[in-house]
Amino acid sequence: MAEKEALRGVVVSGALSKVPEVTVAFWVTKVLTTGMGEATSDFLAQHMDPVLAVGIGGVAFAVALAVQFRVRRYIAAVYWTAVVMVSVFGTMAADTLHVALGVPYAASTCGFALVLAGVLALWHFSERTLSIHSVRTPRREAFYWATVVTTFALGTATGDLTATTLHLGYLPSGLLFAVVIAVPALAHRRLGLNPVVAFWFAYIVTRPLGASFADWMAVSPSRGGLGWGTGPVSLTWAVAIAAFVAYLGVSRADVAQPEVAEPEVV
Repeated sequence: MAEKEALRGVVVSGALSKVPEVTVAFWVTKVLTTGMGEATSDFLAQHMDPVLAVGIGGVAFAVALAVQFRVRRYIAAVYWTAVVMVSVFGTMAADTLHVALGVPYAASTCGFALVLAGVLALWHFSERTLSIHSVRTPRREAFYWATVVTTFALGTATGDLTATTLHLGYLPSGLLFAVVIAVPALAHRRLGLNPVVAFWFAYIVTRPLGASFADWMAVSPSRGGLGWGTGPVSLTWAVAIAAFVAYLGVSRADVAQPEVAEPEVV
């Protein structure tokens, strides 16, 4: 009995991680996916029927996530394809609430924050951990992706809230979130903030950070942007993502070592 209690919360050493290790390349790629998802969502909404665009985005999202669940270990191309589709579809979901249903960004931001809190609470209650290093079982992976989807929707609503409702504009919003994302890193290093809390804090902020800069590049000068257009911005960021994913796929710099058992961080 004592041995069972001692082993409680320890990841099985032979299990393979389904998510990447957190590196500098991870954060750069994550921010790129958020900007690409924002620009792609806007491009599709501008050039096709919104209902059709949401339908296509939903199908692509479901397929990408199904492939991610089918593989037995972390594969850079599969994982980041799923993240990109979460970004596109998550943006569409948040925008639909505002554009089609008239939900204010302040209300959707609060609503998605409550949903995220609920997902994290259920994950922690069920698994006794929120650590990404423990994502080695189907149930934990399901909680992980539910959290990822919700963070994208929350980040989208938050970015639009600061840029439009609070009238900060896209570039000032991007600079604001660039400062905010440094808070969890500094709090972790200087004040001992729990690493899991610091990770998810930063993860949420990557969404409005990348999206704000992508919007700034895409929108017209009359709206405070550079006027490059959603299509070119989406394509440029997609090429950058492909380059980083190719690097990660070849270098395997973000692949966890499966042979070492890791204690879960609560």
